[in-house]
Amino acid sequence: MRKLYEKNEILFAVLWIVAYCVILGTVRGNFGDASIYMLLALILFTAGSLAFVKANHLEEKYGLAGWPKNAKRLLYFLPMWILATGNIWDGFAPSLRGTELLFNTLSMLLVGFVEEMIFRGFLFKAMLKEDKAIVAIIVSALTFGVGHIVNLLTGQATVETLIQIVFAVSWGFILTMVYYRGGSLFPCIIAHSVIDALSVYGADNELADWIYIGATIVIAIVYSLYLAKLPAEDPA
Repeated sequence: MRKLYEKNEILFAVLWIVAYCVILGTVRGNFGDASIYMLLALILFTAGSLAFVKANHLEEKYGLAGWPKNAKRLLYFLPMWILATGNIWDGFAPSLRGTELLFNTLSMLLVGFVEEMIFRGFLFKAMLKEDKAIVAIIVSALTFGVGHIVNLLTGQATVETLIQIVFAVSWGFILTMVYYRGGSLFPCIIAHSVIDALSVYGADNELADWIYIGATIVIAIVYSLYLAKLPAEDPA
């Protein structure tokens, strides 16, 4: 992996994304999110990405060296934290019990880490050039959202998948801008993991779901524009 990384960092990132989508899509389609197989697949992706980063001393490059020092000017990530709870705005009503609930929760927590690592870490950093940062931001956000089209392979309805893509693209912009301006991947990992984990526990209320989707789109636009206008470095 090191040779490929050094030769073509973008290709390295794309291969990670393709492998993730194909393998996780296959496992999800055959066994579901609440299976031990899904959890094991995510553990392997988590361990593999962490091992690569640590072996090559890339913690600082990929924002795994510490918490952002400029959290105040990023509004302490409050818009992101509020939206991260959206899956339980309609109350708690987990549809699973016992080991299935446990496996699903753990899997969703790991999804947050793996997807942030490959979309915000590997791909975004590979494309990031200060004079063309907007390109890297857009590609990272769109790729993250469109990547959810793999859910069609699991039998999910087309309309539901398209809505999920728009929702994910909105989150893609929030997470990418927070990472770009904050320099740390940790807030993104936490928010992403919370979103996915709480999806296991939320009630199924159509009105609340639409409110959440609408709020996410609006806040994504406002917060991303706010972050875009900040200077790259904290003037303090």
